[in-house]
Amino acid sequence: VPALATEPQFAQRLREHLEEEQLLDGRYRLQEVPGGRVALPVLEEKLSQLRLHQEMRCGLVWIQDPVPSRAARRQTPAQKLRDKLRRLLGESWSEELERDVPRAWQRHGDLVVLSEDSFRAAPWEKLGPVLWETVASALGARRLARRGRVLPDGMRSPSVTLLLGQDGWVEHVDNGIRYTFDVTKCMFSPGNITEKLRVASLPCSGEVLVDLYAGIGYFTLPYLVHAAAAFAHACEWNSHAVEALQRNLVLNGVQDRCRVHLGDSRQVSGADWPQPPRPRAASPSPPLSFQLELRDVADRVNLGLIPSSEEGWPVACRVLKKGTGGVLHIHHNVETLPTLAPSQTPVPRAERGSPEGAGSDGEAQHPTEEGGKETLGARIRLEWQRWAEATAARIRELLAELHGQPWRTSILHVEAVKSYAPHVHHLVLDLECRPTLP
Repeated sequence: VPALATEPQFAQRLREHLEEEQLLDGRYRLQEVPGGRVALPVLEEKLSQLRLHQEMRCGLVWIQDPVPSRAARRQTPAQKLRDKLRRLLGESWSEELERDVPRAWQRHGDLVVLSEDSFRAAPWEKLGPVLWETVASALGARRLARRGRVLPDGMRSPSVTLLLGQDGWVEHVDNGIRYTFDVTKCMFSPGNITEKLRVASLPCSGEVLVDLYAGIGYFTLPYLVHAAAAFAHACEWNSHAVEALQRNLVLNGVQDRCRVHLGDSRQVSGADWPQPPRPRAASPSPPLSFQLELRDVADRVNLGLIPSSEEGWPVACRVLKKGTGGVLHIHHNVETLPTLAPSQTPVPRAERGSPEGAGSDGEAQHPTEEGGKETLGARIRLEWQRWAEATAARIRELLAELHGQPWRTSILHVEAVKSYAPHVHHLVLDLECRPTLP
């Protein structure tokens, strides 16, 4: 870095002058240089503005190994990034470019994903690869990517461009479960961590799970690893997600307790199919002319698709065990009108013997909504209650139509996962479905 070297007796006066003119580079400490002189680091992009009095005896030198100042060691990553870019640009630095520098990003190990609106100004393009190398160095990363808009392909595929590095494969650990995926091909939803933790605590010992929208195993893995499900059928239509799912099953040692079905699970074979034998490794079903050949196998069905999993409801009814039924976990985005106050209508009590989700008074329990501003406690909004009751009624109709006999459905719990958009909440309905005994 450039510095002005002067005799020790002039150092304090020179420092005061440089600070007054905003030329002193506060990122580095003053250093002694050969000849007993003291070197004061200056901002390279402002060298042309140096105006020194003749009595200030000093000369320009370059410090090869500058020592960071105490203030610099306390810098935030965003400040370090801005400072490195300012040095890289020199006199070309501008307020426009500073506004274009991101202040937040996603970190996946040694890979950092930048926001889609960062580094869009024309001057950045002229820098070429050196820009991304500088950004990576400032953020302590080896690989860089930039996020785009989610593609409207029905799979919520990310539009992520790799800027630096050979591939986008990363690994996350949530609640002791290892997830690996390619950030340029698959989504990862950290906002669903509370639901993954809840799923992990459900009593699923000995049960067969069907996960109709498995993705990379967001919920399949907690069911197998922590909730002790005996076996899982994981259905997914995105081949990139299936590749990650198969890796994740092996990473967590549960590949022999899961069969992966590659294809659109909304297409179901009309014939009765026996449960397939359990394979020793997770292998996808053929994706061509795909029909989900599952029926009468599940104790529990996960429908983790938003904004709505409604197209999968008939499939969920078909895969439930027709003799004993089971539990559906139905995800949905529900709009809450801002003009209405929280409802005073309680969720119907869970039936006796139903262990999941009920509080001591049998009513659904909820987390605090919107950062703690409003505690829902044992009550839910009217719109949530209406949606849960309408869903329960529709599932009951589908089951009666499918099996030619009445079924009963019981609302066990309504979980508020997160706020998805203004006045829109991602909810999960735990719905118990049982055939009515003659």
